[in-house]
Amino acid sequence: MSTRNTRKAREAARAEKARKEAEARAWFAPKRYGLGSGLPLRWQGWLLYALYFSAIAGCVILFQKDTYGARPGAVALFLAVSALVLPICARRTRGGWRWRWGRTD
Repeated sequence: MSTRNTRKAREAARAEKARKEAEARAWFAPKRYGLGSGLPLRWQGWLLYALYFSAIAGCVILFQKDTYGARPGAVALFLAVSALVLPICARRTRGGWRWRWGRTD
């Protein structure tokens, strides 16, 4: 029985070590209330936000053009960029994305 308990303890220690390493590599802090990412913690997070906002600005400029297909193209670009950025933010947020209730969480 002691070898089984020792094995469980080693597995728990490995899991805790992996969790701490993942938190140390987090790009974003979690939001205090609700679901999602808060402010960036590292330069990679700031770079991702800067690239995302510049892509959104490009979508706005494209949306305002009066050429054929500009508006659907802008909407499609917005959806594509968001579909790329949101999973990265979710994976790189400390503690992951889950609903948070403020200080109790």
